[in-house]
Amino acid sequence: MNYRYCNPTLLLLMCVAGSALAARTDITVGMVLEPPNLDPTGGAAAAIDEVVYANIFEGLTRFGPDGSVRPALADGWEIEDEGVRYVFSLHPDVTFHDGSDFTADDVKFSIDRAMAEGSTNAQKGLFANIDNVEIINPEKVAINLKQADGNLLFNLAWGDAVMLDEASAGDAATNPIGTGPFRFDKWVQGDRIEMVRYDDYWGKPVKLDKAVFKFISEPTAAYSAILAGDVDAFPNYPAPENLAQLDADPRFSVVLGSTEGETILAMNNAVPPLDDIRVRQAVAHAINRDEIIDGAMYGYGTPIGTHFAPHNPAYLDLTSKNAHDPDAARALLKEAGHETGLSLSLKLPPPAYARRGGEIIAAQLRDVGIATEIENLEWAQWLEQVFKAKDFNLTIVSHTEPMDIGIYANPDYYFQYDNPELQALMTDFGSETDPEKRTGMLQQAQQMIADDHVNGFLFQLAKTGVAASKLKGLWENSPTQANDLTAVYWDE
Repeated sequence: MNYRYCNPTLLLLMCVAGSALAARTDITVGMVLEPPNLDPTGGAAAAIDEVVYANIFEGLTRFGPDGSVRPALADGWEIEDEGVRYVFSLHPDVTFHDGSDFTADDVKFSIDRAMAEGSTNAQKGLFANIDNVEIINPEKVAINLKQADGNLLFNLAWGDAVMLDEASAGDAATNPIGTGPFRFDKWVQGDRIEMVRYDDYWGKPVKLDKAVFKFISEPTAAYSAILAGDVDAFPNYPAPENLAQLDADPRFSVVLGSTEGETILAMNNAVPPLDDIRVRQAVAHAINRDEIIDGAMYGYGTPIGTHFAPHNPAYLDLTSKNAHDPDAARALLKEAGHETGLSLSLKLPPPAYARRGGEIIAAQLRDVGIATEIENLEWAQWLEQVFKAKDFNLTIVSHTEPMDIGIYANPDYYFQYDNPELQALMTDFGSETDPEKRTGMLQQAQQMIADDHVNGFLFQLAKTGVAASKLKGLWENSPTQANDLTAVYWDE
């Protein structure tokens, strides 16, 4: 074509069309932690869900960006027999990434597997009230409960309740095969995980062709990667000290939101001297939350006095229950027989809130006569030593699962709090459907664990996200531990 004789309007339209065609369809997402595996039904690490939730794996229900519970692989349900039977209708023509059909058989397999005696599911309590799963036909399945359960749809939205195919479930840790809009492509250990669009996805097609999750644990390296464009987004940005600079740069958007992340100084309630409530209370009074939030998080975070998110309508502000009071801490230690002081281990996982916060808390504890031996652990070591083996005195971690106060009703959980009264309360809560009564029960549970000083309650983790300004569709808040890419696109 000889462009000297082209219509200028035509040339303009061609340029506009060419620009539209050139819009990017790939993304690189920064993450602090590399997941230990990729099976959300077989591991406790939040980093697993951050990669696979809603992207590779789906459940019968799912959490939306506002925290609401929405249909996913189930397109509807009926609640029968006064709340003890839920009948789910499944989306037709759903396939796993290997081409096999998703049917009611997979629902029964997935839930039975999670409930099994030898299950490694980190949240088996989600399924404790399920009596059995009944296949009605390939596109309809019933979940029969031991008693009415107002939590079931919420529980099924967790990453721990996603659906797997029996043929591939055994390899899900390293080769996850789900029903989501992206399929797993590659895992370069220590560096990145890659996924690509699944063209036969049953639902609304995603706009991205490829997504890469890049692991960058050091805050300074995260800052460099954002500036250089090596990552397009860091939804949970680990260097809050740089946020003001990035916010002033038109290339980037800084989004501050809320999370479900209760950050706690967890205590091993079954091991002396922390089996003594007076020692736990002394630890709680030694803590200065504001110093920790300012020093470790550069002011980003909301103080909490119990294990519950401040944005939840049922939240009780109990920060005064365990307010900073070094004199009270020293008096309690003396009363408990530790007038000359004591020494405790403090095992810290990699996130900056833990490492930075650990140094500050160690100084605060030292001020009241509690020496700490700090041990920095990699994430896999923390899961093995602290979460599984319960070999610790103190640790710092953010619990990012949605409304997870129920973990305090599990005496086998890693901080080993055993309170039959709370356990009975949470059992009753599970079968209660009246909203006002449920709120009252949640507040009673919050008060109970604050009164028992089960853990040192520090702050609600803020969601500090950074992304390229032209990148749209990332979650502002984190109602669950996920980097949901299903609505993400480039606005170019």
